[in-house]
Amino acid sequence: MKIGLISDTHNFLDPRVPDLFAGVDHILHAGDIGQPWVIFDLESIAPVTAVLGNNDAGMSFKETEILTLSGRKFLVHHIVDLHRPGQAIRQRIGREQPQVVIFGHTHKACNQTIDGTLFLNPGYSGKPRLNLERSVAVLHCDPGGIRVEFHPLS
Repeated sequence: MKIGLISDTHNFLDPRVPDLFAGVDHILHAGDIGQPWVIFDLESIAPVTAVLGNNDAGMSFKETEILTLSGRKFLVHHIVDLHRPGQAIRQRIGREQPQVVIFGHTHKACNQTIDGTLFLNPGYSGKPRLNLERSVAVLHCDPGGIRVEFHPLS
């Protein structure tokens, strides 16, 4: 199974994303979507699970999503501080015991395993600004494990 990971689109869907996500089975958007059309466009590629970011007022998405894909439990939440997680998200991760946590907000790609849980941030994918590195990611899930592939958007 292939899973597209995207975050922090901020009302902009890079025209390279459809090609980079071609063939993915599902897309996870980790918040700061912008407007709903971003999700509608992503849904033309594959089913999408999205969460609210801190800039997504008035949208009907949840703050946290839990789902199972390719036999693995995923938790998707916009703000996850790896070094000092807030009490609510720390408790939720502890209760749910996901194999993979997908997050955004920092605008920096991250691939780190902590206490057996894989934490992934696909990076910032909104409009180019302030010399921020921009990226999305694709997860390749098979019985042998998970492999992440980051794709720069610069």
